[in-house]
Amino acid sequence: SSDEHKLNFRKSKEACLSYIQDALLQKQWKRAAEFLTCYVESLEKDYSREHIGPSEVIWRIGTEIFYHSQSSMKEFNYFMEQMKTLGVKRYLKVCLEHIFHLLCNGQIDEAYQNLSLAESWRFGEQTAVQDKEMKLIQAYRGLLDYYSWSKQKNILLEHGEDGFSDLAVEQEMHGYFRKAAVNLKEIIKIPGVWDIFVKCYVDLLEFYGDHNEAHQVLNEYAYNSKFPANPNAHVYLYQFLKRQGESKKTLISALKILHDIVPSHELMIDFNTMLQKSKKRKKRRMGLEVIFAALDYAGWKENAKAWSCLARQVKQIVISGKHLDWIKQEWSSRKDWWPAFHFSRYLAKRNWQENKSLSYEKALVAGILLGKDCKYFKYVSHQGCKAQLKRFRMLKKFVNRHNPAYLRISG
Repeated sequence: SSDEHKLNFRKSKEACLSYIQDALLQKQWKRAAEFLTCYVESLEKDYSREHIGPSEVIWRIGTEIFYHSQSSMKEFNYFMEQMKTLGVKRYLKVCLEHIFHLLCNGQIDEAYQNLSLAESWRFGEQTAVQDKEMKLIQAYRGLLDYYSWSKQKNILLEHGEDGFSDLAVEQEMHGYFRKAAVNLKEIIKIPGVWDIFVKCYVDLLEFYGDHNEAHQVLNEYAYNSKFPANPNAHVYLYQFLKRQGESKKTLISALKILHDIVPSHELMIDFNTMLQKSKKRKKRRMGLEVIFAALDYAGWKENAKAWSCLARQVKQIVISGKHLDWIKQEWSSRKDWWPAFHFSRYLAKRNWQENKSLSYEKALVAGILLGKDCKYFKYVSHQGCKAQLKRFRMLKKFVNRHNPAYLRISG
């Protein structure tokens, strides 16, 4: 019966999709392609009397297979053109997917041509979804116009060094600037994460001296509550402010927000350095908090610069005898897990073998926080003295002399 036929078809379709999924998970691209071919053929056979476009599943799976397999660009382009022709509602999405693939394969001109075709595409009344997709198409076209502008800029700068200015190159470059600026400006008005578009637009504005507009764009991107929280927005703003020679107070304010969002960001070393140079006690206290927080993360375990920052500050505090309570407050929440995380004998051996400067800075911190009997400190100071390295002998004397500070900190 017709109902029985449909039921059997649904079961076989689900089984086929299951086989495809299994093949994809095992990275068996050829096997996945064979099952997908069967899936498409069965759809055509069983639904030939009904008008049904290709399922999004076919597009997604097919793209994944082509992306990972050894298929030629010619085959991939043919597949994508089929998906565009048969999937009107998904036309712009498929175009974007096609463009990304072309860009990943270095086919810039082909990507630009596809963007131009997609931008001129119209079908029925434009929906809100299509409007957003069209803005993305235009934005990527702006990105490629920026790429062309950048190439012309490099040519112009090279000629400029020889005292020669090519008017034609300059005019062409300005044409790319106008086209890129219009499209990039439009996309970054929409709440979202537009890092690469913002960076390119700011680069254009800075090159032509429009620093106020660049500052406004970056401020809006970082602080507009309609936009999602984005650490990179604050990084770009900080880098711009630094290029403009803004005051340390302004730079510290920018990095304070970044610290609140991502305490493990690599710029925390810059943040700590600026805070340590401040004459205000509150900021120096914050600097200690910042570097301790950064070293809570595994990615910083062997960062010699970070350990140097912490070692320098705790050493200054111990020598002065002031603000030992700062160290005590930071250490109280870490004393149960930092010893195993940072100061084990195993790490002492590895750090000594791989990076003696790192092991020195860590040993200094370990000796102050855990005392002269700390495994890490004992191993590194012993190896340093054994190798007759003067700084390690001085390190050992320093920690032994200031052992009372450890007692107060561990209190």
